Amino acid sequence: MSIPQSGGGPIERFEQLAEYMAAGEKPHENWRIGTEHEKFGYLTDTLQPVPYDGPRSIRALLEGLRDRFGWAPVMEQDKIIGLTKNGANVSLEPGGQFELSGAPLASVHEVRAELEAHLAEVKAVAEPLGIAHFGVGAAPIWRHEDMPMMPKGRYRLMTDYMGRVGTHGTQMMYRTCTVQVNLDFSSEADMVKKLRVALALQPVATALFASSPFFEGTPNGHRSWRSRIWRSLDDSRTGMLPFAFEEGMGYQRYVDWVLDVPMYFVYRDGHYVDARGQSFRDFLKGELPALPGEKPTLSDWADHMTTVFPEARVKKFIEMRGADVGDAAHIVALPAFWVGLMYDQTALDAAWDLVKGLDAETREGLRVAASVSALEGEAGGVKLCDLARAAVGLSHAGLAARGLGEEVHLAPLMENLRTGKVQADRWLDLYRGDWQGDLTRLYTAAAL
Repeated sequence: MSIPQSGGGPIERFEQLAEYMAAGEKPHENWRIGTEHEKFGYLTDTLQPVPYDGPRSIRALLEGLRDRFGWAPVMEQDKIIGLTKNGANVSLEPGGQFELSGAPLASVHEVRAELEAHLAEVKAVAEPLGIAHFGVGAAPIWRHEDMPMMPKGRYRLMTDYMGRVGTHGTQMMYRTCTVQVNLDFSSEADMVKKLRVALALQPVATALFASSPFFEGTPNGHRSWRSRIWRSLDDSRTGMLPFAFEEGMGYQRYVDWVLDVPMYFVYRDGHYVDARGQSFRDFLKGELPALPGEKPTLSDWADHMTTVFPEARVKKFIEMRGADVGDAAHIVALPAFWVGLMYDQTALDAAWDLVKGLDAETREGLRVAASVSALEGEAGGVKLCDLARAAVGLSHAGLAARGLGEEVHLAPLMENLRTGKVQADRWLDLYRGDWQGDLTRLYTAAAL
């Protein structure tokens, strides 16, 4: 999840909210790829989650990366909660999931190199501490009471609020891991087309990358339990954004939606001020109960934008949010898939042609089907295996058109389509076969 944002000074005109998004527009030659992935850490002798403090801890990992590899610390109060170096960040999810938010890079090959370097650094620090990491979309065995809480103020506020508005919010916060990619747009029209394609094809990503068929020690009936969790989290700030496909969609329409999402907090002087359930519209009028008489800055707006969680999210770039994390090859395949679709105009136009006939009911049906059945899913007469095959084909063509040889990184997805099985299916086969129901085998099988 996000660290406090640096969006800018006072909001003096309502139009600044949309202008903040428009400021992200970039010419094609300046488009970059920002990949983020989360992973679970565990103590190798007990298979328990890694606590924040102590000799074998998240804090020790962060300090080791700082001291050995030159990362600069990010502090909250007197606690180290993250790291930064060369445009990349290491941060913590609520339950200690270790996240890399990569630097903006020019190619998928660079994404792969960045990932390999990061995993090597983490392993070098973690192994002597008896800590290891693995990549699946949901914690296969741990229960909520097993999970530590990271010392970040926003998580304390969110944990309580999540329990009020949905049934699965704390599961998302503490026991899921994702991989996502952040991509650029050149104009408002380009943003709209990319957002529509991203939303409509997010079920394909959910299906292709599904890796979370277990929860609390048993098969859960879904290929992506992480995706299932998001459907019962907080309807006001999640979902497939049907309005994005309506006439008049643009920056302002997205702003209007975000303004109607209840607030979590305001960040002031190193502290999170509790504004749960309050209205950013009231904040703009100086009528926020948490800070009476005070009006927001663009940094406050940027923070609020990080508290909405649709399947694809817009800030100064577009985030693709529908995939479970997996092995290293799948982590790199995620940006490859979306770059191929989004960064070649012919592929983007063809992708829109592929999905523009889907109605809101079918898009939502595919989202549900992907979480339950992955590539075997179907809704509204559309088979996810067919839609995925077409989308991966377009992505392959788009990457080939870039002329960098990046299409090699689609290999895991090509194999999934060839076999009809994704990571979740393979884990289930092993669980029912060689593992004889021993889920602890997954910790090393999914090692990162």
